[in-house]
Amino acid sequence: MFRRNSENWLIVGLGNPGKQYEHTRHNCGFRAIDLLADQLGCKIDKGKFQGLYGQIAYHGRKLFLLKPQTFMNLSGRSVLQMSAYYNIPPQRIIVMFDDISLPPGRLRVRGDGSAGGHNGIKSIIQELGSQDFPRVKIGVGAKPHEQQDLADWVLSGFSTQEEKALSGALKASAEAALCIVENGVPQSANRYNGLKAD
Repeated sequence: MFRRNSENWLIVGLGNPGKQYEHTRHNCGFRAIDLLADQLGCKIDKGKFQGLYGQIAYHGRKLFLLKPQTFMNLSGRSVLQMSAYYNIPPQRIIVMFDDISLPPGRLRVRGDGSAGGHNGIKSIIQELGSQDFPRVKIGVGAKPHEQQDLADWVLSGFSTQEEKALSGALKASAEAALCIVENGVPQSANRYNGLKAD
């Protein structure tokens, strides 16, 4: 039962569908939203809006958890379809995704901003016609060599040491998303930005 002031929120995890991409750097958003779903007891098993999603009541609000199945570069199509159907404004769309400018184990919460070279975010901005949506950026590390192809890097896996740091960051990213819902972006940013997850 939702209170009268209930709000719909959409939390999106970005990644590529398919077993071969499961543990790549580019799929941290999928892994983070799976952790969040487990924490909330929510199954992400409904197929619609070019994605897989689940929904759950949370503190008088309705949360929708979405994993676009369009492949990364077209993620915005899925986000737009779902947000339009449920009338969710950009300010209540939280996107969790990989960030090569942060080392594994680090997070950065932002309330808006440009795509920063991330094709999934670029697609969402293009489809929504807005940059004003909160993000939880999950550090995956920079390319080790300048000449290395970026696509190859983000589709590569993690070392054992990186995976250890990442596991803490993924858990913290799920908490950061819920903190945005409950307390707003500034409080979530104060709590989680610069956090070193071991």
